[in-house]
Amino acid sequence: MPTRSSGRRGKASDPTTAWAEAAVRGDFVVGELVRHAADRHLRDLRDLKDYHWRPELAQRALDFFPSVFTITDGPKAGQPFHLLPYHVFCVGSLMGWVTAEGRWRFRSAYIETGKGQAKSPMMGGLGIYAMGWCGFPRAPVYAIGGDKNTANVLFKDAAAMCRAQIPGYDDGETLESEGHVVLRGEGDNVHKIEHPTSQSFFLPLASGENQSGPRPRLVLADEIHEFRTDSQLVTWRRAITKVAGSAMLLMGSNTPATSQIVGTQYSELYQAIAKGLKRDDTAFSFVARVDEKDRKTVLENEACWIKALPALGITYPIANIREEVVTAKTKPSEASSIKRLYFGIPTGAVDFWIAEDKWAAVQKVISADELERLKNCRCWLSLDLSKKNDLTALTATWLDEDGKLWQKTYYFTVEDRLKERASADNAPYEEWVEEGWLTATPGTTIDYTYVAAKVSEICAGHNVVELVFDPAKMADFETACENIGFEVWRFEGKDKPAGRGLMLVKHMQGPRVKFEDRQLCMPRSIERFEDRILDQQIVIDASPITYWCASNAHIAEDGLKNRWFDKKKSRGRIDGLVTSAMGAGAADNVELGGGPSVYEGRGARVL
Repeated sequence: MPTRSSGRRGKASDPTTAWAEAAVRGDFVVGELVRHAADRHLRDLRDLKDYHWRPELAQRALDFFPSVFTITDGPKAGQPFHLLPYHVFCVGSLMGWVTAEGRWRFRSAYIETGKGQAKSPMMGGLGIYAMGWCGFPRAPVYAIGGDKNTANVLFKDAAAMCRAQIPGYDDGETLESEGHVVLRGEGDNVHKIEHPTSQSFFLPLASGENQSGPRPRLVLADEIHEFRTDSQLVTWRRAITKVAGSAMLLMGSNTPATSQIVGTQYSELYQAIAKGLKRDDTAFSFVARVDEKDRKTVLENEACWIKALPALGITYPIANIREEVVTAKTKPSEASSIKRLYFGIPTGAVDFWIAEDKWAAVQKVISADELERLKNCRCWLSLDLSKKNDLTALTATWLDEDGKLWQKTYYFTVEDRLKERASADNAPYEEWVEEGWLTATPGTTIDYTYVAAKVSEICAGHNVVELVFDPAKMADFETACENIGFEVWRFEGKDKPAGRGLMLVKHMQGPRVKFEDRQLCMPRSIERFEDRILDQQIVIDASPITYWCASNAHIAEDGLKNRWFDKKKSRGRIDGLVTSAMGAGAADNVELGGGPSVYEGRGARVL
């Protein structure tokens, strides 16, 4: 029967536990998320009943690296591969925690650090260890990536270590020359590593490449922030679940941009696991980022850099990051990317349509209680209908008693070819449907009766003033309303008779600004939407689809400083951002009677 920790009661702690204890005590600098991971290890030693800490198994893996591998690149090339301190915690945790039957505890693991922290060599070394030195017969190990180049990064590190000098052996003696492994392919073109004794192998696979009925021992997914869809990771997670014995999906990543949806979702999930907000005893999490309090001064505060760069001053020279910081200070256009890649500060594209920290600050999950409170407040609906099988967005905007706007957006698409469209749009539509963010309607084209029913439902429970709409496909929506018996009518001007039911008001999408009664147009709505965001006078329901739409947006501008969302030049779907701006414009609309440009008086805002 496996025993619990041997290290915390009267004896010196094992290296993995000692690192965790020191991190929690504050003996060296770590970020809050890493401290959570270390504290979790210590709590598990005390509290877990179904999993057991085997320090001798952890130590065996830790000893394997410097006994078998030499460093193949950088200033320490040729020296034994002694794991970095954070490597010790990660590798020790992954190999030392087991079930009562001796199977690896962890079925999945996520390791996120700043760029250049030797994640790939560590992962490649673990692949070799699992393939041939854990006693598994016929063990398949795979390196996967968003494309072949990404999949090959850690695989090439593994191949290079197989051809490097074994520490303490005579010159030229390597794992390959000694016959411990066989490498298929010459030079940099190695495409497979085999372990003849156990009949195991290590193989790189790009996205879309699959193995028939795989029973993987270890799947190494590097640079998952580059994955366009979740489908490959889901496939391997399911394959690992089928394996009765030890099996694991180990993912490595830099901090993803908010527009990198797959990486962001995985990072947020494993952060929640580390914090204890979500319970999954089979998932390991190590996320190295600077803390939120460090973000504003990160370029000046060198003391916090090691929180995201745990190899700093060991294998990663501090001079390297100082050079990047100089670039960030002298080239503001690159600052956002540098802060994300090296310090773990999540940002979107460098040309995010508004100051992203301001945008992020107004994102909040609107609770059921808050929706109930808003029932008596005036509400405006805004609608952008998809052409055929794209994304339809419906936004509800409430004006509360304190003058603040609240927004929640509902999304619709079609079930047909959902997986294919997810790949084309670089968006995890299937996951969003499963999680309830997106409604998929049956058929090959969007059924607008679903949208009409949602509008009717909101109107029945809220004080809806009007619905503003993009004119495209609106006649089809009116037909859908008629089909479900929901009355609507189009506003055509104060001199025209009013109809029965919900009033529909046209909202122009391009750059034109008219000074007509009740005229709504995108330049004015964008201005009002921006003002609300910059002044923190709006709450936007924290939907991953809305954030994705915002990260895709491109704003065009004409000679009169009129601006509008340009769908053709945007990086992807922006429908939810369009309806959000329309809703803010409608809620803040005033009687328009001509006058100076909207930019006169207040001037242009810095975004």
